[in-house]
Amino acid sequence: MIEVQEKANALNSYYTSVFGSERNVPQTQPTHSSEPFTNNTKIIRKQLEAIGRNKSVGPDVIPGEILKLGVEAMISYLARFLDTTVNNATKPGDWKRATVVSIYIRGGRSAVTSYRPVSFNLSGVQAMEHAIAGYLTQVWDMSKWLNEGQHGFRPGYWCESQIVTICRT
Repeated sequence: MIEVQEKANALNSYYTSVFGSERNVPQTQPTHSSEPFTNNTKIIRKQLEAIGRNKSVGPDVIPGEILKLGVEAMISYLARFLDTTVNNATKPGDWKRATVVSIYIRGGRSAVTSYRPVSFNLSGVQAMEHAIAGYLTQVWDMSKWLNEGQHGFRPGYWCESQIVTICRT
C-alpha cells in the first residue's frame, strides 16, 4: 500500500509542477457585448447526443447513457443554467472537479515523465463548455476582436493556413 501511495504522490507532484494553475495571469478589463448571452439549444443537444455510450464517468459518476436518454427532459434546464452562468460571469466550482488518471506513454515505467494525465470531467461540462466556446466565437467575430492573422482555433482557419498567409506577405 505504501508503494502505491508513493507512486501516486510522485505523479501528483510532477503533474502539479507541469500543469499547476497557480500562475500570474494578467487581469483584463471585461468588455461585455450589448447583447446578453443566449445559447443555442441545438449545440447543447448535439453535444449531449454525441457522448459515447461507453464514455468513462467523471467525479459525478453519471454515465453518458443517462445523459443521452434524458436530453429532451434536461435541455431547457441546461440552457437556462448556461444563460445564467454566462450572463452573471460566474463559473460553477464543480466545473473545476475532475478525476485524473495517469496513462503510460513510453519510456521507463518507473519515471513519472513516462505518463501523461487524462482528466475525466463532470458528464455535462464538455457540452456546456462547447456552447460557451461557440458563443465566444460569435462575439469575437461580431466585434472584430481577433486579428485576421489569428489562425489555429478559428473555424475555417488552421495552422497550415497561417503558414501560407505568412509566406505570401
